[in-house]
Amino acid sequence: MFQDEARFGRISDTRRCWCPKPVRPLCYAMVTQEYTYAFAAVSVDGVLDSLILPHVNSDCMQVFIDEVASRHMNERVIMVLDGAGWHTSGLLTVPQNMKLVSLPPYAPELNPVEHIWDDLREKAFHNRVFESIDGLENHLETSLRELEQDMERVRSIVAWPWIINALMN
Repeated sequence: MFQDEARFGRISDTRRCWCPKPVRPLCYAMVTQEYTYAFAAVSVDGVLDSLILPHVNSDCMQVFIDEVASRHMNERVIMVLDGAGWHTSGLLTVPQNMKLVSLPPYAPELNPVEHIWDDLREKAFHNRVFESIDGLENHLETSLRELEQDMERVRSIVAWPWIINALMN
């Protein structure tokens, strides 16, 4: 599984949209300093596990890896992650059925979860304004749940040939 975190906040993502002539679309904008974080782990067969947590730190990472380990109790999970400080702090207790493997430094393009975030932001968050952080978290939860249930969509985003070839050899 590949793992990553993403920050979601009450900052609108204004993008182009279609509407009939001569109507001009009205898109609201908002910039605030309220954020929440989504943690995700994905495998190339389309399995996606996610959690929404308040921070990115060792404590939240511990909660996430414990949750993933419990969801895959009868499997051996090799979790590939980047070099974020909370991944390498030494404060993590790695579950029995899990091994953590680091990506090379400064190589986010090797992590397919980055494209999960791109897809989620493009399809579920553009031209949206949220009244509160709770509203944003509710929408994020719904969007992640829909994505977790659509294994074919997840597979189409993350099943990169180099990963498949590495697993087959």
